[in-house]
Amino acid sequence: MKFAIIAAGEGSRLAQEGVALPKPLVRLNGEPMVERLLRIFFENEAEEVAVIVNQLHPSTEAFVRRLMDEHPGWHIRLVVQTTPSSMHSFAALAPYLSDAPFCLTTVDTIFREDDFRTYIVAFRAALAEGFDGAMAVTDFIDDESPLYIGTDEAMNIDGFYDVREPRFRFISGGIYALTPRALDTLHRCMAEGQSRMRNFQRGLIADGLRLKAHLFTKILDVDHAADIVKAETFLRS
Repeated sequence: MKFAIIAAGEGSRLAQEGVALPKPLVRLNGEPMVERLLRIFFENEAEEVAVIVNQLHPSTEAFVRRLMDEHPGWHIRLVVQTTPSSMHSFAALAPYLSDAPFCLTTVDTIFREDDFRTYIVAFRAALAEGFDGAMAVTDFIDDESPLYIGTDEAMNIDGFYDVREPRFRFISGGIYALTPRALDTLHRCMAEGQSRMRNFQRGLIADGLRLKAHLFTKILDVDHAADIVKAETFLRS
């Protein structure tokens, strides 16, 4: 199984609020976010992790290359490319994800490690049952623009929605474990000029992929300087 990290955003909001480091290098309890994800992924038996960083912050590229030297057992495929959106970053990583199931997330997605281990086990079980993916969900809503997820009682996903309805219990956590079949949907979305990951998720349902929802206790994003303290407190709790 492969893993992928989108770390190519500009981090403009953090910079405007006085955070000097590029977002992937921001430390949570002493550990840079990109290194934390890499460590967790390899602890969960990643055969390879594809990482995309932008050309605007050479220090991020240099840091990842240093990790590659320091951890020869970490098989990292580094892509250095500035992209206009997360979907474009995903597309840049897609050639390295086409031959095995994979798990993709952005560098600032913060979760508990035991939740993630359970998630990967559940994804592998879902594959054995014929599902095409398992999407991380949470009932903790602290997002500026949450994406609501419709599920049945068995946690099968039936849709992704911008507006909340009474039956929606969960929102997307921004972690996607999928089979290579999902890349067909990605390429279609790109050809149609779409750029938002939520439209990619809707496209998965439209293209008939079977997706499971997997509940995390809480998932946070680091978009603002105040989110750093929130994330550190959450991870220590």
